[in-house]
Amino acid sequence: MAANPAQVGATGAGGMFGNIIPLILIFAIFYFIMIRPQQKKMKQHQEMLKNLHKGDEVVTTGGVIGLVVKTDEAAGTVELEIAKDVNVKVVRGMISEVRKLGAESERLQKTAALDKGAKKPAEEKK
Repeated sequence: MAANPAQVGATGAGGMFGNIIPLILIFAIFYFIMIRPQQKKMKQHQEMLKNLHKGDEVVTTGGVIGLVVKTDEAAGTVELEIAKDVNVKVVRGMISEVRKLGAESERLQKTAALDKGAKKPAEEKK
C-alpha cells in the first residue's frame, strides 16, 4: 500500500498550517495574560515616579520608608529623610510605592481634577 507522493505532499502542507494555528493562539493568550498586564503595571510605576514631589511618604524596594526632601530629575535620584536629620539619596526607580501624598502632590492632584472638571462642560458644548 504505497501512497502516492502527490497525496502525501498535499496533506502535509495542510497539516503544517493546522499545526501553526495552535502555536499562534498560545502566543496570543500568553501575550494577553502575561506581557500586556506587565506593560500596564510598568507604565503606572513610571507615572508614579514622574509625579513624586517634596513631602510624599514613599517606600523603597529595600523596605526603607522616608519622606521626599528633594528630587533631582537630571541625576534620576530622590533624597529621602528616613529619620530626623538623616537623609539618604536613592535612585528614583527604586521607589516601589507612595504611601502618603505630601501637600504639594495633593494640591497638584486637586488642580488637575478641577482642570478636568472645567474641560468637560466645554467639550459638551462642541
